[in-house]
Amino acid sequence: MITVAEATDIVLSHLYQPQAISLPLDQCPGKILQEDIKADRDFPPFNRVMMDGIAIDYASWEKGIRSFPISATGAAGSPQLKLDKAEACIEIMTGAIMPLNTDTIIRYEDLEIKDGVATVMDIEIEKGQNVHLQGFDRKSGDVIVYKGSAISPAEIGVAASIGKESLLVSSLPKTIIISTGDELVAVGDSPLPHQIRQSNTHKLRAVLKAWGIEADLTHLPDDQQLIESKLREFASRYELIIVSGGVSKGKFDFLPKSLDALGVEKYFHRVKQRPGKPFWFGAIPGGPTVFALPGNPVSSFVCFMRYFQPWLRASLGQAPFAPFYAELAAPIYFEPDLTYFAQVLLSYNREGKVIAHPVEGHGSGDLANLVNASAFIELPQGKDEFEVGEVYGVIKFRWG
Repeated sequence: MITVAEATDIVLSHLYQPQAISLPLDQCPGKILQEDIKADRDFPPFNRVMMDGIAIDYASWEKGIRSFPISATGAAGSPQLKLDKAEACIEIMTGAIMPLNTDTIIRYEDLEIKDGVATVMDIEIEKGQNVHLQGFDRKSGDVIVYKGSAISPAEIGVAASIGKESLLVSSLPKTIIISTGDELVAVGDSPLPHQIRQSNTHKLRAVLKAWGIEADLTHLPDDQQLIESKLREFASRYELIIVSGGVSKGKFDFLPKSLDALGVEKYFHRVKQRPGKPFWFGAIPGGPTVFALPGNPVSSFVCFMRYFQPWLRASLGQAPFAPFYAELAAPIYFEPDLTYFAQVLLSYNREGKVIAHPVEGHGSGDLANLVNASAFIELPQGKDEFEVGEVYGVIKFRWG
């Protein structure tokens, strides 16, 4: 067996190589940008009015003028107006282009308008106030969003504003998730007393979907010949194979043997951790990467969050998530010399510290207990008592 740190290093040294693909804007959220998004013109593209009110020439204010006849009214989206008389003003709306010969906006709240004349209340104003100057945010040609950025609604808005109907983004691996075992039946079936419904694949697919990957699902019975045949087929069709179950040392755990028979290169099998010790990782030369996870639901989830998530981020050129730490609210005792991923519920205390409250379950098969937790706290091997107030890294899968 290898350590968690060694397993992490190995996983991160065998990455998926994405391609740059063009997608319509509405399909880009969550994807990774493969091109710089540059301003096609100044941001804003003109001196923009920031408040509803009047536009004046500040020189008139300096001369002591406080009442300004309204010579015109301009709306956002209207062509630029021109102030012909310096002692007058133009009524103007938020988002409009600043009229020629004006440089200052006085908002409605500071005015009294009567009989077509705007009188400024007893206030101080500054030259250029309430004006968003052309190019103040970005100049034409400036990079607004850099290649490698994750695309959120903010990036979509920027892309739309410069007329991009599509973007170059990183491809995501074509993925299949496989469950194995004769004890599993489909979600819609009624299990016999000795059977359970498939859940791991649906849980893992839900996580992948949140990360932008649409995965296919299939199930294979405990039949080594069939498993080998199907894996050979899937290896030609997919770039990523995720298997749940069949990787331990049981008599019917055919997956390691089947992978060996197919010539899959095994990078490691078994990690010094609990839950998730039977985790298997490898790749078919010139073909897909294979994550073979334990069948127990908590084990598979721990391995998926602890190893697959950083593998995907690194493959897409993303920086690792910043380490996240929490303070134990109650002691934990764990005797085996393994890294222990304990389920915890996270909260903040009044000092703003993140507190991890241990959530006791009934082992790696206790899927229901996950709904009471929000993270796994990673307790290092080499000690068996973890005291209140000690701080360790956590893997969040939700808050609350």
